[in-house]
Amino acid sequence: MSAPLPEFPAGFTWGVSTSAYQIEGATSEDGRQPSIWDTFTRTPGTVVDGSTGDVACDHYHRYAEDVALLAGLGVGAYRFSIAWPRVQPDGTGPANPDGLAFYDRLVDSLLDRGIDPVATLFHWDLPQALEDKGGWLARDTAGRFADYASLVAGRLGDRVKLWITLNEPFVHMSFGYGLGVHAPGRQQLFDAFPVAHHQLLGHGLAVTALRALTGSPIGITNNYSPVRLQGSTDADRAAAAAYDALHNRLFTDPVLGRGYPEIPGTDPSTVHASDLDIIAAPIDALGVNYYNPTGVRAPSDPDSPLPFELVPLDSYPTTSFGWPVDPDGLHELLTGLHREYGDDLPPIHITEGGCSYEDTIDAHGRCDDPERVAYLDGHLRALHRAMADGVDVRGYYVWSLLDNFEWAEGYTKRFGLVHVDFDTQSRTPKTSYAWYRDLIDGRA
Repeated sequence: MSAPLPEFPAGFTWGVSTSAYQIEGATSEDGRQPSIWDTFTRTPGTVVDGSTGDVACDHYHRYAEDVALLAGLGVGAYRFSIAWPRVQPDGTGPANPDGLAFYDRLVDSLLDRGIDPVATLFHWDLPQALEDKGGWLARDTAGRFADYASLVAGRLGDRVKLWITLNEPFVHMSFGYGLGVHAPGRQQLFDAFPVAHHQLLGHGLAVTALRALTGSPIGITNNYSPVRLQGSTDADRAAAAAYDALHNRLFTDPVLGRGYPEIPGTDPSTVHASDLDIIAAPIDALGVNYYNPTGVRAPSDPDSPLPFELVPLDSYPTTSFGWPVDPDGLHELLTGLHREYGDDLPPIHITEGGCSYEDTIDAHGRCDDPERVAYLDGHLRALHRAMADGVDVRGYYVWSLLDNFEWAEGYTKRFGLVHVDFDTQSRTPKTSYAWYRDLIDGRA
């Protein structure tokens, strides 16, 4: 048995996270129209098991059961995302009242259980109607996002306790528009830079829209990955710097008023004169998602279209996703942000942290996942060390409450504290659920 976890400050928020397309299902009910993920998953070969999010965890119909699971955990907050095509089916015009009513019910159910609602406005499910007009490559989408933010805040702004504008805009840009392995499946490499800019412009416009309708704090969530230099040449160091700028700084520097970092191959002509001021609208929180570090060196192929090459890090244990497990990377990341941005850095919330393993139900109806318990234990110890080193972190949200539709991996990867049988929709809390419950209750 490991030593007890160190004590976290009073008022520290313990939570869990999910996202709409990954759990809700009901993709054609109550006025919801297709998102880019509905379209993408129907393209053969895009999802490893050929699945879709049409049903997922059926959370749209089973949310009361899931809120009960949250209450059983004792979490202080639940981070969920709102499906843009459920609230504003075509990405323009008035709100769909039935769509907003679902989130109204969810928020009230959370509050009735003493759980703070934390709402993410965009977790990659762009209305297909907007993608047909250019998606995030089109500047107009930023304005449409602000309009959508106003519709949601007009209904929920009195009760949501923390707003997140965008989730992991780097991943959406690079996987969705740069490499094409996520929706909408475009393969534009560095020509996808307008996606970064228009997401950030939409973020800034949404911050202003939210401020007019809610007094709750507002932030953005980024995915961060410490860069592990794999090589010793000047070219290797330049490659590592380029990747760090793209992954870690592109969506942080401009939000905190520093403008864009220099990234080889990007065309800044899409940036208008006043855009950086809009993007740098003050925020109250920075969401940090951390899963793993990234090995980087100079490209071994002189004709590579990228200025870096990603290299597996073989010295670490891995999850079933093949991601290296490195709790120290979380400490490195947080102290690095604190050192780099200083007083410009708002309070941090770890809005996602978690791991996938091959979890199964045994003959006794149990789902034992000791690897996940060890993962969370190690990362929380690293987080505590970072806080002791002066980093202002206000909360930790496990990804995820439920096993769910894991994007291009379909239902082949399980991240949940709760096992979901996707045939029967039966929910079985795992060992990690009990461990996290005891941690929150002060017994771990």
